[in-house]
Amino acid sequence: MKFSSERVETLPPYVFSQFHKRKKELEAEGLDIIDLGIGSPDLPTPEFIVDELVQEVYHANNHRYSPYQGSAEFRQAVADFYRSNYEVDLDPETEVLTLIGSKEGIANLITAVVNPSETVLVPDPGYPVYQSAIHLAGGKTALLPLIPEEDYKPNYQSLPQDILDKTKLMLLNYPSNPTAGTVNIDAFLEAVSLAKKHDIAIAHDAAYGLVTFDDYEAPSILQAPDAKDVAVEFGSLSKSFNMTGWRIGYVVGNRDIIQALSVVKSNTDTSQFLPIQKAAAKALRSDFSTVNDNNAVYEQRQDKVLCALKELGIEVKRPRGTFFIWAKVPDGFKSMEFSELMLEKAGVIITPGSVFGPSGEGYFRISLSVPSERLEEAIKRMKVLEGGV
Repeated sequence: MKFSSERVETLPPYVFSQFHKRKKELEAEGLDIIDLGIGSPDLPTPEFIVDELVQEVYHANNHRYSPYQGSAEFRQAVADFYRSNYEVDLDPETEVLTLIGSKEGIANLITAVVNPSETVLVPDPGYPVYQSAIHLAGGKTALLPLIPEEDYKPNYQSLPQDILDKTKLMLLNYPSNPTAGTVNIDAFLEAVSLAKKHDIAIAHDAAYGLVTFDDYEAPSILQAPDAKDVAVEFGSLSKSFNMTGWRIGYVVGNRDIIQALSVVKSNTDTSQFLPIQKAAAKALRSDFSTVNDNNAVYEQRQDKVLCALKELGIEVKRPRGTFFIWAKVPDGFKSMEFSELMLEKAGVIITPGSVFGPSGEGYFRISLSVPSERLEEAIKRMKVLEGGV
């Protein structure tokens, strides 16, 4: 007798769990494995955030249920952040909702917005969890092609009319995972115009919005005029403040979409632990110097890896955002084949581009979220393999 549903039975395995399983097998054999696959920051959570959490833990009232929509303090901090950083005004009561990390929020949003068999546009290449969440909600996926030559800007002109007519929701993600692609506000102006024309909701995943380099500042989709008519934006403190395991994020924007999501969430969870929300509010009200310090570390790591890849003859472009590097596999290899070679022969985990969609074939992704000395060791191992590559 099977106890799992058809949707679970037919869900493709999560690639990172597969690599994790193989990593454990090789480590059990005594091999040292360097994991450049998953994007989980190795840098510590800033001390002032930890101190705030500790102080709040000692208040008995903070151990009660959180309000379903999240604490008023955190939602106000999010609204203040959008006002100071993007000049976007938000009503913290109706246009801000606390999330247990943006991954949870995006998955629940699809359930809240999409009816079974309705279509969701997802970036290609794009974060695999988008398609998994659509599958579990009973929706249908349509691929939104991206343009590599234009830093992976969406190619809306390539979308057939019948796809646009069927689409209920469009997912965007900038700075992009996996491609590290970045856009300016014009890309969001185009997205909002298209969405209004075809009655499509937009969910923009801005998890890496504060992880940027040089003079680039990632825009918010809500900076586009009339964006709140159709769009919401997801944010997270995981990547910018190294709070991955804390599971704290938010969604902002269109109040009707947020209301629908809040109904799903109030029936499935009771928001995040209050001391975590209050520590996160403290983070959003900070001067962001720790974010800038983190970005400087990632930029140094990025420069080292880019230099090494170019020495190996691997084609790669310098990113302006995220802590990922998106590079072409060497000639003669498929993405999965090259990734398996790196794991089995060099003990280095990289992510094959093919897991991010059909257009990811021919590429691989490296995460810079490991200590610099481990990155340097990975580079040495790659160079040893150069002859075989």
